[in-house]
Amino acid sequence: MLNLAMLVICVSGYGTFSIVAMDPETNEFGVAVASRVLDVGYIVPWVQAGVGAVATQAYSNPYFGPWALDELSKGKPAAEVMRAVLERDTMPEDRQIGIVDKNGKSVSHTGNSTTAWAGHRNKPNVAVQGNILTGPEVVDSMLAVYTRTEGPLAERLLSALEAGEKAGGDSRGKQSASLIVVTKRGGYLGVDDRLVDLKVVDNQEPVKELRRQYELWQYAFMAPAYLRLAGEQKDKEDLFLKKTHALLTKALQSDLESPEVYNSLAWEFALLKKYPEETLLAAKKAHALAPEDANIMDTVAEAHYAAGNYEEAVKWETNALKIEPENTFFLGQLEKYKKALSENK
Repeated sequence: MLNLAMLVICVSGYGTFSIVAMDPETNEFGVAVASRVLDVGYIVPWVQAGVGAVATQAYSNPYFGPWALDELSKGKPAAEVMRAVLERDTMPEDRQIGIVDKNGKSVSHTGNSTTAWAGHRNKPNVAVQGNILTGPEVVDSMLAVYTRTEGPLAERLLSALEAGEKAGGDSRGKQSASLIVVTKRGGYLGVDDRLVDLKVVDNQEPVKELRRQYELWQYAFMAPAYLRLAGEQKDKEDLFLKKTHALLTKALQSDLESPEVYNSLAWEFALLKKYPEETLLAAKKAHALAPEDANIMDTVAEAHYAAGNYEEAVKWETNALKIEPENTFFLGQLEKYKKALSENK
């Protein structure tokens, strides 16, 4: 029979290590967290685009997240928000919390009653904290790895989480992990702000599983989001284009064998008419993995079109139509390529 008292303790955020951070270049906010509790991502991380990020853990008070984000949304600095949140609480010495505000100010609190080893580290734009850890090396290694890692905020957060686990992590073991990053219109097709939204609820190797999921997510969702943001934020266009190009290059150099991911990347870059060489490589890799897929043939054709190889575009679109001869989109594509070919002879 399940002991209810034990369940309450298990889901309250005990034995947790987390990192809260902001990327001042892209204005992204994120939290990465792992713990020997069920679905730590359901409890600890609280983020709001343009406002800030919060991790509430130890004997976690679920009100801390909403309270802190509400105060941060008023423009208050992290230290002031921390004081206000703790003053509203009846058990502040049992709590642990990390906050980063919209200006990159960071602050953490580790109550005197939290279970050893417990503590935190702070630098501008980042707060690292943990309790019931194997020792201070967990948070120290997380901060060090985060500081020296390059790439998107999500990559830096996940790398820090991996470093924390490698250093010892939760002294009781492993069970769940989460990674969330937000920025304005960073979500799928810009409908919301969730640039990255990943959770491992219950797994023997949650951080490894989080990495596996992220390796797919970054290509399928983050790269297209960065491309779209490049078009929407002209002042940051070069920044976002560089980030997408880095992701495309990383995918091509990886051992990933997902035709869907390569096809999606190639299609997005072909429409943008940027990085034609890498775009073609991605499209051809997708085709090699799924040689009978007409949609991928269409992508190869579009990649050739973007590179100015109009004769090749006609050839590949013709191949796609052999498989789906009634596909009206493919027929329109073929006419586009034939027109380009005739105009450039």
